[in-house]
Amino acid sequence: MKMAEIIDGKNAVLGRLASYAAKKSLQGEEVIVLNCEQVIITGNKKNIKKEFEEKRGRVGSGQKGPKISRSSERIVKRAIRGMIPNYRRGRGKEAYKKIKCYIGVPKEFQELKKSSVGKEKKEKFIQVKDISKH
Repeated sequence: MKMAEIIDGKNAVLGRLASYAAKKSLQGEEVIVLNCEQVIITGNKKNIKKEFEEKRGRVGSGQKGPKISRSSERIVKRAIRGMIPNYRRGRGKEAYKKIKCYIGVPKEFQELKKSSVGKEKKEKFIQVKDISKH
């Protein structure tokens, strides 16, 4: 079995983490993202919250979508999906299947070495858990 790339999402910028994870999965590696609730989205807090609320409010009685998830790991996985070309067919579909996202650190990954990606000191940011609980 091929070794998987384990990424610690604590204080990692969502876009940078997503592009790195997408690139690795397209290369054929399995990617595991831990601590999804602690991934950060940079920018103005009010604007980010307003944007997510607008997206969630679009789903009406007769509409079928878009469905915006409230769970942290789904928000992160959706961002990674956006970085994968043609995620519905062929190579993109295979790459998307190789991505796993978790809240916290499950027992089977606690002892393993984790890599950190996209970590920078930012002033304006909001964590994914603050958006998901809203």
